[in-house]
Amino acid sequence: QVQLVESGGGSVQAGGSLRLSCAASRRTGGLYTKGWFRQAPGKEREFVAVISWNGGNTYYTDSVKGRFTITRDNAKNTVDLQMNSLKPEDTAVYLCAQASLAGITTNIRDFGSWGQGTQVTVSS
Repeated sequence: QVQLVESGGGSVQAGGSLRLSCAASRRTGGLYTKGWFRQAPGKEREFVAVISWNGGNTYYTDSVKGRFTITRDNAKNTVDLQMNSLKPEDTAVYLCAQASLAGITTNIRDFGSWGQGTQVTVSS
């Protein structure tokens, strides 16, 4: 099972930006869809963004469309999430995940490998 490690979280004021990065331990991670999810205190884990194995397709949850951008570099085994115009409601632990398929999916059950998460806190 591939290991995923997130970095780049932190605290910002509303309107600010952060860039999250996720590194995979094995090159085989480049063949599968990867995504970002988030979990706020007392809430269920929710889908944020997903990118297909070759970066050709992306999909975002409605609340982050136009503000977040997911990209990947298969040569470096990384997937990033650029977050702009951050809002207090974006505050959560953000987790990187790898699916067991190559096509787009937002179903959390399709993601079998998870990172530990990185905290993002947005103050008003």
